[in-house]
Amino acid sequence: MTSFQDRERGEEARFVHDADTQFRIQARRNRLLGEWAAARMGLSHAETEAYAKAVVQADFEEAGDEDVIRKLLGDLIAAGVDASEPEIRAALEAKQVEARRAFLG
Repeated sequence: MTSFQDRERGEEARFVHDADTQFRIQARRNRLLGEWAAARMGLSHAETEAYAKAVVQADFEEAGDEDVIRKLLGDLIAAGVDASEPEIRAALEAKQVEARRAFLG
């Protein structure tokens, strides 16, 4: 095997690892975000667990974060919680940092 082929396989393996790591961090972020929203809605422990899983699932609807933001905003407003899109985006960013630290640190 040539040095080029070794390097190519190494790059492919790193790409797969990086993509997997990013997926796990994003799923963790969404779970934390779901727990944050559930606390704002006053959900029970069991309801919080179910809601956090639903937020993780919502992220599979479309690429990007808009599907998650839409879900949270709609659910918070439906629950009578005063919430705004900028507030949810700020929480999303904070939970992204928290998830990355928990996963990598």
